Amino acid sequence: MFGFAERINPKRAFLFVSKVLGRHIPVAPEKMHQSFTMLAEQIDAELPGPVLFIGMAETAIGLGAGVHMEYSRQANRADAVFLCTTRHDLGSEKLCEFSEDHSHATQHLIHMPQDEKTREMLSRVRSLVLVDDEASTGNTFANLFAALPKEITGNVEKIKLVTLTDWSNGAAEQKLQGDVESISLIRGRYTWLRDEAVQFPSVPKAGATNTKPEFKPVSDLDWGRLGVIDHQNTLPLPDALDLKGHVLVLGTGEHVWQPYRLAFALEQAGHQVSYASITRSPISVGHVIGDKTSFSDNYGLGVANYCYNLDHKNYGTVILCVESPLSYVDPILYARLKSICRNVILISSVDGTAKLENNEEIAA
Repeated sequence: MFGFAERINPKRAFLFVSKVLGRHIPVAPEKMHQSFTMLAEQIDAELPGPVLFIGMAETAIGLGAGVHMEYSRQANRADAVFLCTTRHDLGSEKLCEFSEDHSHATQHLIHMPQDEKTREMLSRVRSLVLVDDEASTGNTFANLFAALPKEITGNVEKIKLVTLTDWSNGAAEQKLQGDVESISLIRGRYTWLRDEAVQFPSVPKAGATNTKPEFKPVSDLDWGRLGVIDHQNTLPLPDALDLKGHVLVLGTGEHVWQPYRLAFALEQAGHQVSYASITRSPISVGHVIGDKTSFSDNYGLGVANYCYNLDHKNYGTVILCVESPLSYVDPILYARLKSICRNVILISSVDGTAKLENNEEIAA
C-alpha cells in the first residue's frame, strides 16, 4: 500500500508514499481502479442527496474523481457532484479558499461551477465526501470544512472523510462537527520525532528558468475544477498512438484524471501500462524514491516540478499529458524522458498530439 520517504520541507519531514495512487510510484491503472472501487464500496449508497465530493489538490484529484465515479456507478446516483481544489486561479467565481498548513504550497481554491444544473445541485447539498490520499492530523479536512460557505455546510447531514491511509487516530473525525465517519483502506497510528541535530532543509528552486507568460487552464476544457456529475464525456482519446512495449502515461500536476483514463483505456485494450504523475512536492532520493528529475512547471509560474522513479521500468513508450501548450514543457523534462525511452509522445489539451524528434521544438 505505501512506503516512506523524506520531504524537503521544514514543516513536515516525513512522507507516506502511496503505491496505488499513481503519483510518485508508477502503478498499473487497474490497481488504481481497484482502490477507487474498494473505497466507494464503503460509502453508504443511501447518503442524503445531493452529495458533494471534493478531492484535494494536487495529490488526491484523481483519487477523488475515481471514488466519485465508482460511487455514482455502484449506488446508481445521478445527484453526486465532484469538485477538486486547485492552486490555479481560473479567474471565475470562487466557492471558497483555505490552507493546507503543512504543505509546500499552502493555499487551495475551490471554484464555483459554471453549469446551472451543477450550481443548483450544489445549493442543496446534504452530504459531503472529502477525499485526500492520507490523513495525518485531520487539519486539512477541518480547514476545508470551515472555509465552505454556511449555505452548504448548514444543510449537511452526513460527512465522509475518505483516504487511502488514515493515521489520524480519530483526530480527523473529532475536528469536524456532526455525523462524521472516516473511510480508508488501512488505518493506524504513527509517531515521528525530529532529529534535533539535523538542520531544516530549504525548498529547492526550479531546475530551469521559464520565461514564458503564465498560462491559465482553459475553462472550456476543464472538468473537476468547475464541477462534474457524469464522467462519461471527460475522456478525449487521441485517434491513433504509436505504442511500443510497456507504456508509461504521465499526468502533470492537477491534470491527472484525463491522463489516468487514457492509461486505463489503453490497459483495457490489452497494452501493458503504468501510470504516474508529475508533482510540485520536493522529496529526497532514498527509501521508495529511487530517482528524481527536477524542472520548471508547464504553466509559466516558475514553480519547481519533479518526476520520480522514472527508472522503475524499461519503457517502450512514454506519453506525457499536459493541459498547457506543448511549448511550455521544460526541455529538461523532455530530454529526461527521451533518455529513458526513444518513443516519447506528448498530448496537450490545447495543442493535440505530437511526437517530436528533439527538444528544440519545445524550447522554441
